[in-house]
Amino acid sequence: MSRGKDNWIASLSEAQPVPYWLEDPGKPSAEPALTGTDTCDLLVVGGGYSGLWTALNAKERDPRREVVLLEGREVGWAASGRNGGFCAASLTHGLPNGLTRWPGEIHRLEELGRRNLDEIEAAVVRHGIDCDFERTGEIDVATETYQAWELRDWHRELEEKGLADGIEFLDADAVREQVNSPTFEAGLWDRRGVAMLHPAKLAWGLKQACVKLGVRVYEHTPALTLKQYGAGMAVSTPYGAVRARRVALGTNIFPNLLRRVRSYTVPVYDYALMTEPLTAEQLSDIGWKNRQGLGDSANQFHYFRLSADNRILWGGYDAIHHYGGRVRAEYDDRPETYAKLAGHFFTCFPQLEGIRFTHAWGGAIDTCSRFSAFFGTAHRGRVAYAAGYTGLGVGATRFGADVMLDLLDGERTERTELEMVRKKPLPFPPEPFAWTGIALTKWSLARADAHGGRRNLWLRTMDRLGLGFDS
Repeated sequence: MSRGKDNWIASLSEAQPVPYWLEDPGKPSAEPALTGTDTCDLLVVGGGYSGLWTALNAKERDPRREVVLLEGREVGWAASGRNGGFCAASLTHGLPNGLTRWPGEIHRLEELGRRNLDEIEAAVVRHGIDCDFERTGEIDVATETYQAWELRDWHRELEEKGLADGIEFLDADAVREQVNSPTFEAGLWDRRGVAMLHPAKLAWGLKQACVKLGVRVYEHTPALTLKQYGAGMAVSTPYGAVRARRVALGTNIFPNLLRRVRSYTVPVYDYALMTEPLTAEQLSDIGWKNRQGLGDSANQFHYFRLSADNRILWGGYDAIHHYGGRVRAEYDDRPETYAKLAGHFFTCFPQLEGIRFTHAWGGAIDTCSRFSAFFGTAHRGRVAYAAGYTGLGVGATRFGADVMLDLLDGERTERTELEMVRKKPLPFPPEPFAWTGIALTKWSLARADAHGGRRNLWLRTMDRLGLGFDS
């Protein structure tokens, strides 16, 4: 084993296998569990961003509406509290994916996304949510020569299509002026389309805002069954039940109460590291004065950013899907991935040799075959759902909440008229076909990264069918 490898493995020796964000001392206490029966106009199932935004927006639309929110554990404990904190305007898992799938709607989707991000920022201010919200933008960086050419060509295409507003191409010198890594060969800086934030504080702040507006929040209250009850619906819980006129399902990767929706998503495990706070000298060595979020251009990509206390979060690359789509607590910790990520970190920032990681964690997110959210209703419009955000749900879940409310209210809006909303992705096949296809796709993506981005026959076929696997 080389000395360098010894050093970066040693950097993990004191890393706690828990999400950094969820250890914040400002974490609020849990609301009591539901015991007995409650009734309401709108029941929201799920205490992540999807459910929280739905409950909050429902009360802001109509303060007289009685809203109940059920969370199986504690608000923000899962993907909403342990993600990277990238709050993007994109509703389509990035502009390339959106332009490929909905070219005729892309300008409207981009406008709706920008408006949605502005509304998130306004809600953070309006409700006094202290979540370290910073409108920094994000740089997509090239770490290979072919990626640099692809970024330049992509920027030219965006200019031709009128989609490059606020997006700037950076050559090697310009990108290293922003963040100094010897691996960076170019960058594409989206100056206005992404904000950085503390993900757990956003979830907790949304919960407190909901409670202040009169939403009845029950934590440690899993929803067990969903059935029609008279003119409305009934959801059973361990110690009681809720009867509601309408139900919004925001459970994402966790089993949907509508069985027919489950085949549209698969769980993907994503992992991240967090460093100790950087010293002033270390910060000077890497620059990063504008504090943008960063992501590299490979198929197996990394995402990284600075926290408010100047730690570096470094995540991504491995996207692990377990056979049968299982979601288990033991999958949240994966030392072999932490070791791989640490090596990649010091390759990117060799000037930070000696820094240590304080936290290392993972968890499941949901992905669908088109990488971006899908929507629908059931039980004659009494139930709505949104799922499939594929890792970019910090911002897009607020838009999804409005879609669900539009659908439940029976309203025809600019959101519900979108092809993205009206049509669903293709479902994943049953096992063993799902696992085999995903494994072949992952192998092919890694091979493309190692061979100048050249996509093999399998990937080209998946591209033509509009299918994929991502995190």
